[in-house]
Amino acid sequence: MSKPALHFSAHEPSAVAEISGDWVLRHVEQLESLSQDAGRSARQPGTLDLHALQRLDTTGALLLLQLLGMPRPEALPQKLNRVSEAHRMILTALAAAICDGDRSRKPADRWLQDLLQRIGMWVVDAAQQLKLLTHFIGVVITTTIRNLLQPWRLRWTSLVFHMEHVGLDAVPIVALLSFLVGSTVAFLGASVLRDFGATIYTPDMVSYAFLREFGTLLPAILLAGRSGSAFTAQIGSMKSNEEIDALKTLGMDPVCVLVMPRVVALLFTLPLLSFIGMLSGLLGGMLVSALVLDISPAAYASRIYNFTDIQHFWVGISKAPVFAFLIGVVGCLEGFKVSGSAESVGQHTTSSVVQSIFLVLTTDAMFAVLFEQLGL
Repeated sequence: MSKPALHFSAHEPSAVAEISGDWVLRHVEQLESLSQDAGRSARQPGTLDLHALQRLDTTGALLLLQLLGMPRPEALPQKLNRVSEAHRMILTALAAAICDGDRSRKPADRWLQDLLQRIGMWVVDAAQQLKLLTHFIGVVITTTIRNLLQPWRLRWTSLVFHMEHVGLDAVPIVALLSFLVGSTVAFLGASVLRDFGATIYTPDMVSYAFLREFGTLLPAILLAGRSGSAFTAQIGSMKSNEEIDALKTLGMDPVCVLVMPRVVALLFTLPLLSFIGMLSGLLGGMLVSALVLDISPAAYASRIYNFTDIQHFWVGISKAPVFAFLIGVVGCLEGFKVSGSAESVGQHTTSSVVQSIFLVLTTDAMFAVLFEQLGL
């Protein structure tokens, strides 16, 4: 085996380095010495002349790449002169492996760049989702108007089935949750009002909170997690089984067959569930007032009847159809976006719940500002 050698063919800082001998692990000490001498001379070889190179392994190839400043794989051919095919393949493969390793090991000083990249990708995805949602809302509204003009096209059996599943089956959980939240609001509010000697205003606080906000918001959030996710899973499973393609083959509109009954069922049932939620919340507040504050049920009801305007009820109930429409549209849209695997069904089901709750809360905040500006 011949000893490795390195000679510069010129005295310029970026010169051609002639490589000869065996650059293998057996001569690693001599190779490191040659590399250190080249580094101390402050001469960076621009290209390598490898016509005299006899043997090469990954150890020698790594040192040669270090001499060149660790170039990227696509820039390596311009830095190699008179190289054999075998040696070129070793150097290219090692350069590619090092480049891939650098990409997988993100330096600590790139955290800001990675953060900005993630934020940018999130913004782009959010914009695409908003565009797709807006388009789908337009399709649903167009189909709704067409079905209103031609009511015989609406699938009444499917509508009644979904009204039972979405509305009737959800009454117990909506009533129980609203009752518990109403009791909690009354208890916590009374604890604060007691310090000011104003516990008599507890019925006003509970009625104001539930008629305007909680009575509609709690059922909407429950339906987003209960019914919106079910819509996504049902339509997603149908898409995975190619049932939606079968509907199109039969000349049937998937939006009319699958989306309309679900959205209309939500539009009918969420206002009713909101009304039940309002009553349950008021009953929860009445129970706490009777047991903790010594306010009789008659006095509680009289206080609400005499000092709570009916406009608060209309403000709360008017938001229910909007929430229902958003929950139904998002749930169905995410179902149509399923790609075909069980994992995709799970991902889009989760996305449906998150998007629905986010849109419900955002819309509720916008309504609060609007009604405040209108003086309602």
